Amino acid sequence: MCILPNINGHEDLARLSAQQRADLCNEIRNFLVSNVSKTGGHLASNLGAVELSVAIETVFNTMEDRLVFDVGHQSYVHKLLTGRQADFEHLRQFGGISGFPKPAESVADAFVAGHASSSVSIALGMARARTLQKQDYHVIALIGDGAATGGMAYEGLNDAAVSKEPMIIILNDNEMSIDRNVGGMAKHLSRLRSTDEYLRFKLLYRNFLKKLPGGKSFYNFTSRVKNRIKRFILPSTIFENMGLTYLGPVDGHDLPDLIDLLRAARDLHSPVLIHVVTKKGHGYEPAEENPSKFHGIGKFDPATGETLSGKTITYSDVFGQTMVELAAENPKVCALTAAMPGGTGLLQFRDQYPERLFDVGIAEEHAVSMAGGLAKQGMVPVVALYSTFLQRGYDQIMQDVALLGLHVVFAIDRAGLVGEDGPTHHGVFDVGFLRQIPGMTVLCPANFAELRSMLRWAVNDCTGPVAIRYPRGNAEVTTSESVTDFSAIAASGESEDVTLISYGTVSAEMYNAVQLLQNKGIACSALRLLSVTEFSAAQLAQKVQSKHVFVIEETCTGSGISGYLSICLNQAGKCCKLHTIDLGSGFIPHGDTRSLYRMTGLDHESIANYVQEVLQREN
Repeated sequence: MCILPNINGHEDLARLSAQQRADLCNEIRNFLVSNVSKTGGHLASNLGAVELSVAIETVFNTMEDRLVFDVGHQSYVHKLLTGRQADFEHLRQFGGISGFPKPAESVADAFVAGHASSSVSIALGMARARTLQKQDYHVIALIGDGAATGGMAYEGLNDAAVSKEPMIIILNDNEMSIDRNVGGMAKHLSRLRSTDEYLRFKLLYRNFLKKLPGGKSFYNFTSRVKNRIKRFILPSTIFENMGLTYLGPVDGHDLPDLIDLLRAARDLHSPVLIHVVTKKGHGYEPAEENPSKFHGIGKFDPATGETLSGKTITYSDVFGQTMVELAAENPKVCALTAAMPGGTGLLQFRDQYPERLFDVGIAEEHAVSMAGGLAKQGMVPVVALYSTFLQRGYDQIMQDVALLGLHVVFAIDRAGLVGEDGPTHHGVFDVGFLRQIPGMTVLCPANFAELRSMLRWAVNDCTGPVAIRYPRGNAEVTTSESVTDFSAIAASGESEDVTLISYGTVSAEMYNAVQLLQNKGIACSALRLLSVTEFSAAQLAQKVQSKHVFVIEETCTGSGISGYLSICLNQAGKCCKLHTIDLGSGFIPHGDTRSLYRMTGLDHESIANYVQEVLQREN
């Protein structure tokens, strides 16, 4: 009998027997492997959180209680258990359900998630709102050990501890322990303190004393004595030192114990941290053996775990290969990343130059400031981050790098639309916030050759802060020119009617649009910028001879350079009208890049149609 199709929330789970819940966990794993093999997605993290998710949804009603995910790539099981099983056929696809929590999908999704280390702060805000409004619901924050490396997590934990707000923080530890207790006594007391019997006794003891005259004072006195004795024989955890009730570590795949522990923690009515130990990829051998591969994976064969698409060279690969070459040539070159050496292409660099690769965990602010320190003392740091995560280091770029004019290279991966991961991951704002930083050079390669030459120039010849932004994947704009002057403007064709301007790999859409327009008898010229900061305004004005100028940018409205280009052309006395074609003013949903281009009018057919509409309307 299949159980999963009949589960649509807390009440359905609460009616199950222990054996039925165990069977349900097996069904969920089979469902995840089968479906994610067809759509791609985050598999290993979800396989590791099956029992934990079932336990949470059994004890709490997430339609009313608030479950706040950190990052949220482990939310698939939660979605399965809250009425979205049928939607998994279109997981992460255009128009389908998101791979991250999304309140617009379901009231069970308490908050959007995509960036790490914020769950405790958000959950504490919800708990305080509950208290202020005299409402009754539970608040749970689910944070992984990776997200717990971010400093913001500790800011939230520190405040949660002193707040005394009833809330539960679940630390899902699938790779490392934080402040691990050691020794036989430590393990014994950890097991003892994690048992349901211990917690029930503690709760009864506290409630009994509070009913007696002077009982509350006596309870506080005995609690202080107990804590002093405990700290004497058992090294305390950082969480206990903050003032949180710490429970664990506990086996995150023991479903009955998890349910009992969550119920007991719920009834303590205080800030509690539960340390749960899980295994990424649990229950599916290929994912257990290679959890990094199955963290975020495309389509694969569920029987073998082998990916169905062949290996292709990406911009991240080209960046990593060039970094290895530069490190061999210059011992001052070093690389920094925030928990993503694989995603940013730095695995080979790490293997060959381990002493010069600094993986700082999910701490982008720290990475940028540390790079400033390295540069100030004569090293050449290259900070490799995804565009969307670089946003978190904006203040540090300004204060700890640019203010001193330090030579720090920012390798900005996943610039532009990233597809299926959606609005939390699209890199569509960096052009806007980087261009306004004094002294910052921003380069935009459109193919692998340009990335190599730009990275070499940035490391060897630049003297101040420089950013190189490049997309996910392997889309290249072909060019016969070998460009070494990055202030140059690549031009093709001459026209007095229409000029199209773009930069980066979206320039391919511009060139294809020009071809469509020329086929319809409309003369066009195309200009491609290699940098959005270093191009010559005089050269731009010289190359623009048309009445209508169209600027094509893979950025949200207001985050691009069209406004600046308009000023440049106006100051040069150009009598032309500038039109902007970009992603629009809202956040862009998830889906394949082709579909998103069509939706926003950034594909070459839409560009060509828009140009024709303008010409028909205004000529």
